[in-house]
This record gives sequence, C-alpha cells and structure tokens, in this order.
Amino acid sequence: MVTLLAFVFVLGVLVFVHELGHFLAAKRVGIRVLKFQLGFNPTVLSFRRGDTEYGIGALPLGGYVKMAGENPEDVERDEQGNAIKHGDEFLSKTKWERFQVLIMGPVMNLLLALVLTAVVLYQGVERFSFEDQPVVIGVVSEGSAAAGADIRAGDRIVSVAGRGVDTWDQFDMAIGMKPNREVEIGLLRNGLDVTRKVTPTVVGQSRFEYGVIGVLPNVHPHVGDVFSGSAAEKAGLKKDDVVVSVDGQTITFGSQLKQAIAKHADQPITLVILRNGERQTLQATPAKQGNEGLLGIRIAEDTVKDKPGFGRAISLSVSKNIEMSRLIFQTLGGLITRETSPKQLMGPIAIAQLSGESAQLGWIALITLMASISLNLGLLNLMPIPILDGGHIFIMALEGLARRDFSLAVKEKMLMAGFAVILMLMVTVIYNDLTRISWIEHLMPWR
Repeated sequence: MVTLLAFVFVLGVLVFVHELGHFLAAKRVGIRVLKFQLGFNPTVLSFRRGDTEYGIGALPLGGYVKMAGENPEDVERDEQGNAIKHGDEFLSKTKWERFQVLIMGPVMNLLLALVLTAVVLYQGVERFSFEDQPVVIGVVSEGSAAAGADIRAGDRIVSVAGRGVDTWDQFDMAIGMKPNREVEIGLLRNGLDVTRKVTPTVVGQSRFEYGVIGVLPNVHPHVGDVFSGSAAEKAGLKKDDVVVSVDGQTITFGSQLKQAIAKHADQPITLVILRNGERQTLQATPAKQGNEGLLGIRIAEDTVKDKPGFGRAISLSVSKNIEMSRLIFQTLGGLITRETSPKQLMGPIAIAQLSGESAQLGWIALITLMASISLNLGLLNLMPIPILDGGHIFIMALEGLARRDFSLAVKEKMLMAGFAVILMLMVTVIYNDLTRISWIEHLMPWR
C-alpha cells in the first residue's frame, strides 16, 4: 500500500506540474482549454469551470491538456473545406505562441527539479569526504577487473572513456554507466601517463546494472567511541584509532569493519590501526551476541557535513542539475552508440518500487527521487521525437525552415514514426522492470 500511494503521489505531482505548464501557457496566449486531466481515461471524477473541464482519470500514468483546435480534424471548415480559424484555437496561433505552450511543460519539470533539489540541499547534506577528492587508488580488490588490467594502488585515475574525471563521485558515475562495456582508463603513475582497458563488471544481484572495476579510495573507518568493559577496551583500542585492516584484509568502509567483526564471534582477530599517525597491531576477541561478534565500539567514517544557506542551496541545485543533465545526455548517446546498457532504463514498475522504498526512508529520500525523475521527464520530453513536446517543436521548426506547413499526411507519418520509437522504448523499459522481479526473471525466454 505504501508503494502504491508513494507511486501515485510522485507521478501525480510530476504530471500535474508538467500539464500545468501547458495549461498556464495556453491560457496566457489566449487558447481555449477544453479539458485538464490527471491520469488517463476512464474519467472517475470531474467538474467544469468556465470553458474547461477538470478531471481525474483511473489510470495514474500520465495526464493531458486538451486545447480547442489542437488537431487538424477538430478545426471547423466551411462548405469548400477551408479551415475556419477562430482566435482562441491552438492552430490559429502563431508558431511562437504554440512554441510557448509546448515548451512550458518540460520547463516546469526542470524548474521543479531545481526547486526540489534546492529544498533537499537546504536541509543539509552529509557525504563521504573522499567523494570530492582526486581518484587516487588505495585498494585494488583481488580478482577484480582492475587487478586483471594492471591497475595498481597509488595510481590516479584521470579519465574514463576519454572524458576527464576529477573526483571519486564523477569516476563512480562514469564507470557505473558502462557495465560489461570495455572502456579505456587514463592513469597517472609515478608522474607518467598510462592507459589501461578494462571491462566494468556487475557485482551481486542488483536491481539496476551498475558497473564496478574493483578500486577503492585510500580511506579507513575510525573508532568513534569505546564502550566501557567491552572487548575493544580490553584489547587496548582507543577513540580516534584508525582501523587499517582486520586479519590482513584492508578495511575501507565502516560496513566492512562491521562485517569482519560480526563473523568472528568468540574468535581472536588481528587489527592493524593508526594511532597518532603510527601503525600498531592489536589482538581482540569479539564477544558473542546472538550469532554475531561484538567488539564494543562505535564505528565512524570520515564525512563532510554541509548545510548551505538559501542562496547557496539554489546555486548548488543549479550546478547539480546541470551535471545530472550532462550524464543523462551521455546515457542517451551511449544507448545510440551501444556503449550504455539498455538494462539501466526503468519504467513505471521500477519507479513504483523506488517510490515505495524512498517513502519508507523518509520525505527527503522521496523528494530526492522526485527531483531526479522530474529532471529526466523534462529533458526526455524535449527530445526531437514526434509525439513528445520536443517532437512537435521540431516539426514546427522544420515548417519554419520550409516556410510552409506540412500536409496532414506528412505529419501523420512523422507522428507514426515517433510512436514506433516510443513504443519500442516502452517495451524495453517494461521488459527491464519485469526482469527485476526475481520470480518473473526465471520465466523470461532470455536473460
């Protein structure tokens, strides 16, 4: 129930904002709006105010604004078959006025993404300190794609597939978008430029394909507190000790340290720590609690907390959305060149699942998801594919260049081509969604 309600809320807000853009722009240029509806037919609730009927449809997967004279078939004609133009109809308006109506839907989604991202940032953000640092490798996982490509600890990654990466955040995104696709990695090793070809792999069972090559930053968790009378206190651990390794296994994140302790209940472990910059080795025996080991420490990570003011939150939101837009266009380009896996696309089922999970995490997570989907919705609607807003704008632009309106037959062929593209896309994303449901995946003819 939470998943369904969250999905309806997320999609309802995004569709409402999109259609509101078209509605307000149409009213502003004097176009008569016949119907404003959220959800597709059948209409389950409606009322009329002025010339416009406002309704809610039973299928919460979209919405529409129906304008007078929007389709050539709806235009009133005289006895000779010539169109009778009325000043309040869509096709009677100039191309500039029609452009304003078409563009405002996507623009409203882009503005919503900016506002929601700014709201999230204004609440304050905590992130790992290494995310904004250069990509200097601290650990290369044994048996990983990076190890097989002779990428070493101490190397600094400067590019992925010819595109520069300055931070770990950029690197993770660049590699993540290319699962099972060979990419060229640019490195700095002892001051020399080195290139290596590596194929990111998908590790574990993930809902979405996300590539990794098995490199980690040179960071380690530290001891936030030592509980009195605990196994950690008996072993001599102190607050602010940095845990480098457990039984010879390098520890990068707190989750790794927790797992290493948990699986050694009543069994001694060897910890290598840094205390005031000096390396020390300690022996400890985690106490048994249930089926897991407990050392008696609070594990802390090196994080950065940032709570910007209102103005800076907006500025950061603009920067973040520009960066995300760049990644979206890279993904679309990668789909065309087959550098990006189509399995990364998601449809309504996946959106519903993510909405439910985000709602359970809290409203910040839900708003973050809404911002991301709104940005994608706004940009994708601007693509020059007939049927989409961008496609209609593209057709008008071609008519402007030709200095004449295309015939109805030509427009129908263009719209049918656009419909075929959208249909193939929908089949792909729905197939992806179904394969992410474990019991359905085994029924698929190919995987």
